[in-house]
Amino acid sequence: MKLSNYSTLIKKNILVLIVLGSSFSISQNDLQIEKTHKKAPLLSLACPGLGQVYNKKIWKVPVIYTALGGGTYFMLQHNKKYQNYKNAYLNRIDDDISTIDNYSNYSDNNLLTLQEYHQNSRDLSALIFCLFYILNIIDASVDAHLNHYNINDNLSLYLNDDTIEPGF
Repeated sequence: MKLSNYSTLIKKNILVLIVLGSSFSISQNDLQIEKTHKKAPLLSLACPGLGQVYNKKIWKVPVIYTALGGGTYFMLQHNKKYQNYKNAYLNRIDDDISTIDNYSNYSDNNLLTLQEYHQNSRDLSALIFCLFYILNIIDASVDAHLNHYNINDNLSLYLNDDTIEPGF
């Protein structure tokens, strides 16, 4: 491609970014507030932590990725050990004399118990990952709703005696 075609493409992309960026300006009308309530959870659904960045709560992003990364790490580790013990058990019962038993100090029941333990731990880690992913979306939604909540020193409760009906 020629250099002029690249510059035309870049100019078009910059124009699209300017148009999209100007449409995200925040105003106080209810329609715009409703859009932010819907947009933050959708952003967190698409990419964990993006809704928190949109809500300007950037400090939560490392917490989210640490939780999701920890769940992923433990899920992969337990899956690896599960596969090792499963293959060791299958190699032991295949009646092939050429297979090497790496776990000769374990009985068949021990291998099955270890296999089941790591399978359960892997499934629990996957569940924890899913829970943190869902909590990420819920947090973005709650922050978006509370972002426009009026918090100032003038909050008070006034009771008017005219509105109280006479008792017995």
